Amino acid sequence: MKLAVFTLCCAIMVGYAPQSLSRPVSYPGGWTVMQKNDSKAHSFHVHYSPTALYSIGYKAEYWREEDWQFHGVQLNYLVNRHNASASQANFYLKGGLGISYGDLGVPEGKPRPAAFTDIALDWETRRYFTSYENRFYYAEDIAKFFRQKARVGIAPYIGDYGDLHTWLMLQVDHITGSGDNIWLTPFVRFFKNEYLAEVGVSNKGEILFNLVIRF
Repeated sequence: MKLAVFTLCCAIMVGYAPQSLSRPVSYPGGWTVMQKNDSKAHSFHVHYSPTALYSIGYKAEYWREEDWQFHGVQLNYLVNRHNASASQANFYLKGGLGISYGDLGVPEGKPRPAAFTDIALDWETRRYFTSYENRFYYAEDIAKFFRQKARVGIAPYIGDYGDLHTWLMLQVDHITGSGDNIWLTPFVRFFKNEYLAEVGVSNKGEILFNLVIRF
C-alpha cells in the first residue's frame, strides 16, 4: 500500500514537472526530474534552479526493507565547479527537511520529523568518471543511519554530439546499522540527447535502475 502511494505521488509530480536537466544544480531557470531505484530505496526528486549556484525542490524516498517513506524539501548548493581544458570537477552540499512515516517503532502512518545532510563530489572527462557522496539520515523513531556511495566509470569509446554514449561503471555502497552493509553494483550507463538510463545488478542480486529524461 505504501509503495502504491509513493508511486502515485511520483507519477503526479512527473506529470506536472517542467523541462529538466540531470545535475543537482541546473542552469538559471532550469528544472530537473530524477527517478532512481537501487538495492535499498526508490527515490524521486524534482527541483528548480533560480541561479546556477543552487536548486530547491521536492524529494521522496521509499526504503523497502524498513518499509518507511520520506517526503520533503531538498536544497542543493554548488560550492565549487572547476573547469579544466578536458575535465570538470564539482563539489555540492545538499540538505533535506520533511516528514517520514512507516512501521518501524511508530504507529502505522503517523508522521515524524525527518532531515538529512549530504556531501557530493565528482570529477569527469570524456573518458573517465569518479564520484563520492555521503548522507546522514535522521527520522525520529524510524531511522538514523549514515550512507556513503562511490562510483568509477570508463567510456569504451568517445562519441560525437548526438551519438549514443556508453559508460561501464561500478558503484560501491556502505550503510551503517546492518551486518551485511557493503555491496558492489556493476552497471551500464547509456546517454543520448535528452535520455539517460543506468541498469545494473549488485553482488547481492538487487537491481539498479535509474532514468533521467531531459525535456
